[in-house]
Amino acid sequence: MKQIKRMSVKLPETGSNRQSNASFRFALMGNPNCGKTTLFNRLTGSHQYVGNWPGVTVEKKEGTIKNTSVTVVDLPGIYSLSPYSPEETVARNCLLEGSVDLVLAIADATNLERNLYLTTQLLEWDYPIVLALNMVDLLKKRGETIDIPFLEKYLGIPVVPISANHGTGIESLLAVCFQEAGKPGRKRKNSFYSMPLEKAIQEAEKELSQKDLRGGTRWAAIKCLEEDPLLSLSQKQKDRFSMLRQAVALPPNMDFPMLIADQRYRWIEQVYRQAVHHEKSRDKWNWTEKIDRVLTHRIWALPFFVFFLGLIFWITFGPPGTFLKDKMEWIIQQWAGWLAHCLTGLGVSEWIHSLLIDGILHGVGAVVSFAPQILLLFLLLSLLEDSGYMARAAFVMDRPLRRIGLSGKACVPMLMGFGCTVPAVLGTRTLESPKDRRLTIFITPFFSCSAKMPVYALFAAVFFPEHQALVIFSLYLLGVVMAIASAAFFQRSMGKGSTATFVMELPPYRLPTPQSIGVHVWQRLKDFFLRAGTLIFAASVVIWFLHSFDGRLHLTFRPEESILAAFGDALAPVFTWCGFADWRASVSLLSGLVAKESVVSTLSVLSAGTGTALTHIFSPLSAYCFLVFVLLYPPCVASQSAIWKEMGSFVWSLISLGYQLAVAWFVSAFLFQMGTLWGHLFF
Repeated sequence: MKQIKRMSVKLPETGSNRQSNASFRFALMGNPNCGKTTLFNRLTGSHQYVGNWPGVTVEKKEGTIKNTSVTVVDLPGIYSLSPYSPEETVARNCLLEGSVDLVLAIADATNLERNLYLTTQLLEWDYPIVLALNMVDLLKKRGETIDIPFLEKYLGIPVVPISANHGTGIESLLAVCFQEAGKPGRKRKNSFYSMPLEKAIQEAEKELSQKDLRGGTRWAAIKCLEEDPLLSLSQKQKDRFSMLRQAVALPPNMDFPMLIADQRYRWIEQVYRQAVHHEKSRDKWNWTEKIDRVLTHRIWALPFFVFFLGLIFWITFGPPGTFLKDKMEWIIQQWAGWLAHCLTGLGVSEWIHSLLIDGILHGVGAVVSFAPQILLLFLLLSLLEDSGYMARAAFVMDRPLRRIGLSGKACVPMLMGFGCTVPAVLGTRTLESPKDRRLTIFITPFFSCSAKMPVYALFAAVFFPEHQALVIFSLYLLGVVMAIASAAFFQRSMGKGSTATFVMELPPYRLPTPQSIGVHVWQRLKDFFLRAGTLIFAASVVIWFLHSFDGRLHLTFRPEESILAAFGDALAPVFTWCGFADWRASVSLLSGLVAKESVVSTLSVLSAGTGTALTHIFSPLSAYCFLVFVLLYPPCVASQSAIWKEMGSFVWSLISLGYQLAVAWFVSAFLFQMGTLWGHLFF
């Protein structure tokens, strides 16, 4: 029996041999929560980029292995290659395209029996395959070992034990992959199937032998026997495949795909019993099960979920986050003072001085000053995600969501909405029910995206310095409440359809690795700074121009005479009942339709970069109502475009836009009027 230990095989030096010089493409395939993404991050580090697969909304990640020209493609987590979901379609299409030199299959060693099903499907393709057994460290803690030579013998492919979380065995894995890449797929010695079924598959292969099929004929033969519409067949071929199916006696209540799946699982069960050895008996409850007895409890699960969110907001917007933000503001102010001094010493014109200091630096700097708090928020959310708790959050939310006609699956794109509305809207394609999809798209904008966070942080720091975390948490909670209320209100208007069954695998709890967390946070921060350096920069320049010039394009230092003031004055009366009928507030909301961070940059330009100037525009009550409006009114233009596309209906897109505007106005107006009445009655 092969022992699991830290490998010491060194990677080949760049340019030393054929393997390191070749431009190979490795495809990473595995079940959800098998550690595939952790391995991808371990292999590629910062040498990766994210996009979307053509024609679908599933995220695509590619990267290069350090010191090599090898490209690694991180395919979505799937359970099989039967294309019942966008993720499975993407994975299979990748194999069909024939652009892969090696398939690196990742299996969770602690759930080997379930993970091997995908591997058996991959073995039917003519690709070189290497199986990485991940989480062998956890397997050892459970008192179990895997007979690697036995598994290699029966699978017919190299099997390498690794721990992606700790980096154990990665070098050995890559050495094996370099040896196997580009070779033809190994011919299997053992069949998964009974003799009648195996004979039918071989006869089907002969029928397809004349076709030029990437990946070989065996997988295609099986799919033709399963009546998969992937291949176009002549009527003669269809009749031939029908005869082959009839030659195989089917058990009662079982069709051909079920028979194939059943025989695969029977073979896997036999291999698993011989390959996995239990050195000691497991406790009745392992640590994951013990923790889940509390965190997924029917009564305590929801309070714990709220507690974790509240703790995140306290750390982000409480003393720790405020301290870091103040330090960043001090740095920006010092740099602004130095730059202003230099410009004055050089004798530059007033409009250049104003553009650089009042326009660009104050506008962009006001957004960048919140980078530490954004870093904290993404860091904490990544910790929850990588630890395995986020999957529990979706499970916990299944019951309350079902009461409003949604499946717990809808919770996944909703939670994505806390990051960005665009991928959240696109992520609804994974929902089977058209009703669920449309309703989820409709309510997702109410989940506060990260772009709104600088607005919340600015106003909370100026008007509610002692209760920043509580105020911001109340906004996020209000967004969730409005989303749920809207779903309950519109569920019967979105069309007929039953709520889809929610099935989700709960991964074991794991300690997140610094590398994995670092990659996640860096990707988020990179997007933030990219927006600050492009979209926010452009918006700040435009706002400065409209603020600094009058209708005759003369430079003016009287804001009330500017082009921007004219727009704002026309729009301001709409917000009288909301408490912020000021032209500066109006134009900041208008700029926020482009990007929500622009609300901060606009107000910063109009107030010369000083937060205290906001106290001349808002009272604490009107400031909170302004934040409520920012929370509920339509998201950025990119999000609106995604909603329009995914709704598939121009009418429903307009209804969504109008509904968000109406809700934002009525809720903020209601809160302001009630707050004013409360003040008159009791103060």
